[in-house]
Amino acid sequence: MVGPAAAYPSLADRPMKNTICLFDVDDTLTPARNPASREMLATLEALRQKVAIGYVGGSNLVKQQEQLGIPARRPVTDMFDFCFSENGLIAYRLGVELASQSFIKWLGEEQYKELVRFILHHIADLDIPFKRGTFIEFRNGMINVSPVGRNATNEEREAYEKFDLEHKIRETFVEKLKERFGHLGLTYSIGGKISFDVFPTGWDKTYCLQHLENDAKQPGGIKYKTIHFFGDKTFKGGNDYEIFTDSRTTGHAVKSPEDTIRIVKELFGV
Repeated sequence: MVGPAAAYPSLADRPMKNTICLFDVDDTLTPARNPASREMLATLEALRQKVAIGYVGGSNLVKQQEQLGIPARRPVTDMFDFCFSENGLIAYRLGVELASQSFIKWLGEEQYKELVRFILHHIADLDIPFKRGTFIEFRNGMINVSPVGRNATNEEREAYEKFDLEHKIRETFVEKLKERFGHLGLTYSIGGKISFDVFPTGWDKTYCLQHLENDAKQPGGIKYKTIHFFGDKTFKGGNDYEIFTDSRTTGHAVKSPEDTIRIVKELFGV
């Protein structure tokens, strides 16, 4: 166990109460699809004494609980002031769920089926070193597409990432989808080692910022004047790019969880 849950000042009583730090999850807070380190959890606890903290990730809450909550033996919704799963389409503030959205209701069943058929046919025809299971993962606010399959082991993920970087499998796949489904108003965002996300335009990680803006309008809410964002896929086409470059945020590009810890310590003296 990392240690007993720390007592935190209320959001209004944080020393830097108008500042919040938002973090991507994979390769920012944790190694991709792996648990957070004890050092990372301790750094986040210390940071939370000074500012509000939150994460914003494309995965669902279950996966974020596995990566962040299980190592700490606590609900992940207790560990952060704001939890933004699926880019904020599923959101929590101080453990209380906020309003949610649904991709399939927005797109419609018929158009969704047409999209899925195209994706699966394309993956079936791909000549790549190996294929595992779960090529499309449906989430509340998006679908995640993996040419190699999300059931790949960590070793297979590493091998596929190198192959993908050389042969541009995901990049080419995305271009074909843009050409075929340009009329649907979808955004395609490459993230992690083996997959890319598909979601309505505007439902990228900047979606979570509306929750922070709404917070200022609520009784006891905080107006966050400074929003620090930390992410590793901050390049154009990466799934951190939009929020990293948004005028409302101060972006920090990181290379690893260790890099995140270093920058947080330098900025906030924790």
